[in-house]
Amino acid sequence: MRPDTSAASIVCGIIAHLEEHGSAEHAAGVQWYFKEEVRSHGWYTAALRRYAKALHTQLAADQALLLDVAERLFRSRCLEEKALAVTMLQPSLGRFGSPEFRRFETWLGQVSSWADHDALAMYLIGPMLVAGPGRVARPLRWASSPSRWRRRAAAVSLIHGIRRGLFQEEAMAVTERLLADRDDMVQKGLGWLLREWAKHDPKAAVPVLMAIRHRASRLVLRTGCEKLTPALRERVLATQGLGARR
Repeated sequence: MRPDTSAASIVCGIIAHLEEHGSAEHAAGVQWYFKEEVRSHGWYTAALRRYAKALHTQLAADQALLLDVAERLFRSRCLEEKALAVTMLQPSLGRFGSPEFRRFETWLGQVSSWADHDALAMYLIGPMLVAGPGRVARPLRWASSPSRWRRRAAAVSLIHGIRRGLFQEEAMAVTERLLADRDDMVQKGLGWLLREWAKHDPKAAVPVLMAIRHRASRLVLRTGCEKLTPALRERVLATQGLGARR
């Protein structure tokens, strides 16, 4: 009898492997990093990356199967299964195009925590924005979404490009749209984008930080300034510039 190579069968085998080789002690400690309840098999990152590499080697010849397996894994609410879905696809990013981008965009509706959100937005969606700059209009739309995770993705997905000197106009537009957002997950994502921008191009980012300092929350502003020199940071965070929102 030939082995069952369907996506469903492969995913069942992957989950069994994750369950068998995880650490219950580590799984218990993972919850400390999350406000919401999460599920974990207790895998460490390095081991999970090695397993993802092995799975990619096994499945890469059949791209449709690779994507189907990854999608089924990302639907899970378990941290390792979601992380594995993203990591096993990274070596094939150069083979993906607009149909895959649209597919990954739908995965934002399956996000259950900041961890799987950031893996998806940083390591799949972000690089695909850089590879196809015409797609950068999508994050601008996410910034107005009722979904907190799409709004966070509007900022986080631009980081890959900002580090390469791209998408500064889009980063400014997203900043304006998210500035009044009170969701802490969105604020942290926006602060992260501004921090990376300030780190890689302070000449462009500091005027933006100065312009928003009367309206930005303390969380956004302080996160955005973390990588600046002490003098620039003090200039942006001057008491008179923090305004009423603290």
